[in-house]
Formats: sequence, structure tokens, C-alpha cells
Amino acid sequence: MDEVPTSVLSAERCHLGEGPTYDAATDTAWWFDIRERRLFEHRFADGRTVIHALPKMASALARIDGERQLILTEDGFYVRHVADGRLELFVSLESDNPVTRSNDARVHPSGTFWFGTMGRRAEKGAGAIYALHRGRITRLYPEITIPNAICFSPNGDIGYFADTGRNTLYRVPLDPSTGLPVGDPVALIKHQGVGGIDGAIVDADGLIWNARWGGGCIDIYDPTGRRLRSLRVPASQSSCPAFVGRDFSRVLVTSAWQDMDEAQRAADPEHGKTFLLDAAARGRAEPDVRLS
Repeated sequence: MDEVPTSVLSAERCHLGEGPTYDAATDTAWWFDIRERRLFEHRFADGRTVIHALPKMASALARIDGERQLILTEDGFYVRHVADGRLELFVSLESDNPVTRSNDARVHPSGTFWFGTMGRRAEKGAGAIYALHRGRITRLYPEITIPNAICFSPNGDIGYFADTGRNTLYRVPLDPSTGLPVGDPVALIKHQGVGGIDGAIVDADGLIWNARWGGGCIDIYDPTGRRLRSLRVPASQSSCPAFVGRDFSRVLVTSAWQDMDEAQRAADPEHGKTFLLDAAARGRAEPDVRLS
């Protein structure tokens, strides 16, 4: 386990911190506390963190343009107006299924938004992975238990996703112009040992940076699935990374205290905090989502 300079970006503890992303145009990071219906906004220019209350559970955010964001929630996608936080329904998602909620998501370089749903109690096979392509939702992979690690190669020809229920990361060939599959997924990594595969990003060199839930670290893999190194995170339930900073060299990592009892929280004193790793990464910007 490698150590890199690490600081606490936000000491506000998240019940289930997830879905970090970075808006390079405004030097602002965004992430969620899914369970507590909160959206965090951290402005690096002044070091200020603002917490926005949400009317429902949400798990991911993508930039549409300078004034609007697309928010993935438990019952659909909403356009969020940055100026006042106003939400407008864009399209419903599994709104007739009270068992499920949204989870992991990421935007493909083409602007297509991949995202997943899961059972609120992680019911086996209750979720699925979808693509929002030019405003229309297509179900890609059904019977997913806990969708995670959605991310893409730099040129968009490869997609990755995981089912944490199986502790397996899959690789699938994509059409770079649409972000849609052109072949079947194959298992790339079957994690064994401590922890489980959670959120992930891909850097400019095509390396996969994967948060290991229950392992308190970020595992870095090459595109063949070979683990190159692991970076320690101060909270055991590290959940998802994002490249941040003007040069994308630092890594924001969310964490959680979900399902931890009082003794477990006491033994993990940094639980639920959000961290900044000076990892000397070669990260890259997140693309904007395209709605039409």
C-alpha cells in the first residue's frame, strides 16, 4: 500500500458519499451523500464547501453547459439550474419500481451518459446499467446487483463497468462516436480478498483508478487488468474517485459510514469524510453530457 500526501477536503461525514465529478471551467468539485439527499459543492478558488439539500436521493451529476447540470436521482434525470438549484424533470427512470434507486454513472467522451440502478437493499439482480444517448434511455445490461466503476478509455473505444455483487470488473468494446457497445462484455478483474470494487475513473494513459470499498484504498490497474499499485485512503469505505485541479493531478475520493455500527465507526475515525490525494496523476477532464 503506497502513501501519498493526503488531506481532508471536507470533514462533513457522508452516510454514503458517491458520484464525485469536477468542473474544470469553474474549478469546482461536486459529489453526493446519497442516503442523506445532499449535494456537495467545493470551490477550490476559495476553499469553500457548500451543501445543497435535495428533495430525493441522487447519485451522479454531469455538466450540460455553464448554466445547467444533469442530475441522476432515484426516479429519473433532472436538469439542475446552477444559479438557484431549481430542478426540472428531464426523463423518468424506473419511477414505477419502488425497489430501486440510482447509483454509479459517468459520461462517455461522445456525451452519452452511462448509469446504473440497484435495489435499495442491494437486492440480488434488481438493478441494471443503461445509456442515456441523445436524450433516449437504452437498457444495456440487466440483472445487476450493485453497478459501479463505470468509466471509459481516453478515446472512447472501451467501456468498463462492475457489479460489486459479483466483485467483477467488465470490459466492453464501444463505438467511440456513440459510446454504445459493439460487442459483448468480458470479465477483466475478479477481485478476491479484502473489500469490493466500487467507483472508478480512467486517466490520460488509460489506467483504471478504482476505489476499493472496505479496503481503504485506490487500486490502479492497466487495461489488461494488472494491478500496478494501491494508494491508501484514510477511511475504510472509500467509494469513488475523481481527478481534480487545473492539471488534473490530484484525486478526490469520497467515503461512507453506511452499515457501520458504533464500534466500527470508532475504529475508523475518518469514516465518511472526503479526501484529496496529491497523487501526481495524469488525469483528464470529464466530458459534458449531450442531450440531443
